[in-house]
Amino acid sequence: MQNTPAPLPLARNQNEKMPMRKLKVLFLCTGNSCRSQMAEGWARHLKGDAIEPYSAGIEKHGMDPHAVEVMAEAGVDITGHRSKTIAELGPVEFDYVVTVCDNANEHCPVFPGKVKVVHVGFDDPPKLTAGLPDNDTKLAIYRRVRDQIRSFVMTIPESLIQHQKRRNSR
Repeated sequence: MQNTPAPLPLARNQNEKMPMRKLKVLFLCTGNSCRSQMAEGWARHLKGDAIEPYSAGIEKHGMDPHAVEVMAEAGVDITGHRSKTIAELGPVEFDYVVTVCDNANEHCPVFPGKVKVVHVGFDDPPKLTAGLPDNDTKLAIYRRVRDQIRSFVMTIPESLIQHQKRRNSR
C-alpha cells in the first residue's frame, strides 16, 4: 500500500490567505556591531510578519553604542542584541544572506543549500566617525546610514529577488 501525502489545508474562502513561511535572512557584516545589527533590527520591526531576520559577523566586535542609540531614537530597541559570528547561529538554513559591507562580501563563507547571497553595501559609521570629537556630528552619520538601511529593508523581499536576478544575468 502506498503512502499518500496528506492534503494541504485549503483556505475557507478566496479572501482568506494561508500563512506564508517567513524568509530567513542573514545580514552579514565584518564585526556584527553596527550595520548588520541595524538591518536585523529594522527587519524585525518593519517586516517581522514576512522575515525571520538574523545578523552575524565574520568576526565579533561587540555592539556599537552609537548604533544602539540611533536605533532607539527611531523606535527600534536593539539593546538585547549581541555581537556574534556565523558559527554561533547554529544550523540555520537561510534563504538569503545579505552582505552589508564590502569586507563581508569579499570574505563571505560558502553556505550550504540553496541560499542566495546578495551584496548591498552601506557606509561604515565607525570608520567614517573615527577621530571626530563632536558627538552630534558622529550621530548624524550613524543616522544617515540607519535611514539608508531602513529604506533598503522596506523593499525586502522584492529587492532581494531583483538583486539575485541581476547577479545571475551577469
